[in-house]
Amino acid sequence: MPNPPTLHDVIEARGRIAPYITRTPLHHYLSLDRLLDAEVWVKHENHQRLGAFKMRGGINLLSRLSDAEKDRGVITASSGNHGQSIAYAAGILGINCIVCVPEGANPGKVASIESLGAQVIHHGPYFDITNEYAQRLAKEEGYRYVHAVNEPMLMAGVGTYTLEIMEDLPDVDYIIVPLGGGSGACGACIAAKSVNPNVKVIAVQGESAPAAYLSWKSGEIVEAPMESIAEGLATGRGYELPQSILRDRLDDFVLVSDDEMERAIVLHLEHTHNLTEHAGAASLAGALKIKDRLRGKKIALVMSGGNISMEHLRDALTRAG
Repeated sequence: MPNPPTLHDVIEARGRIAPYITRTPLHHYLSLDRLLDAEVWVKHENHQRLGAFKMRGGINLLSRLSDAEKDRGVITASSGNHGQSIAYAAGILGINCIVCVPEGANPGKVASIESLGAQVIHHGPYFDITNEYAQRLAKEEGYRYVHAVNEPMLMAGVGTYTLEIMEDLPDVDYIIVPLGGGSGACGACIAAKSVNPNVKVIAVQGESAPAAYLSWKSGEIVEAPMESIAEGLATGRGYELPQSILRDRLDDFVLVSDDEMERAIVLHLEHTHNLTEHAGAASLAGALKIKDRLRGKKIALVMSGGNISMEHLRDALTRAG
């Protein structure tokens, strides 16, 4: 297992990726204050040009590959946002790129990956099957395989958004972050707690895809059914590197239902006038679930992405609106 990234890696990543990413806003919403009885700020990673935080990690990782690795080309598996990140970075750096996606993946995200110049291969009903296929192709064809989570420099790259939170809101009490595989939550733990060990980081995952939560709770890697509508949280197992970091640094873990995420999508439209996907809304859904604990505190909710399909948006508005 590779060594976890450090604060130094995150700071170095910030300089490396700065020409290509947006330093996203951290906005305070009085109406969310009233909803949660706390001081609520939202980190808008949905404002990245690809609509999600993942592009920070892709650029940092691919820019650090050796010339030999770049010449081999890269392959990865993704439910959408990670694939866009790797495709975008590969395009910038002139690297051939293949992204394997699950059958039935978000069509908007797939179209974006293709428009960024990557070859898309549809395989398997959900991410973990797709990921096994990408690994097999990498071995057979010699590509540089990029894991969606077990890559320290991916974590260092996405950790830069938490570094921005700590600069803009140094007295923050809680950072609440969605968790699928765990790169964003790990980046948050590393950046926030290296700056201020008293900051509490809370991860939120879908209760219908609880593998990372169960792995964190049990202390060993667990596989679990993946039935959540939130493709950004759609993993069926825990992963070694993030779990080692989360067990050491994460303060708590909250599970939310698909219905609670849909309600949070609608609440964000109403209170922040921002469009978010299910994963991006998970932080608000989680905050509502632990509202009593957050009363009177200063909290930052990470809106990790806004790439929701029209079908999922219509469903959320119908059911929760």
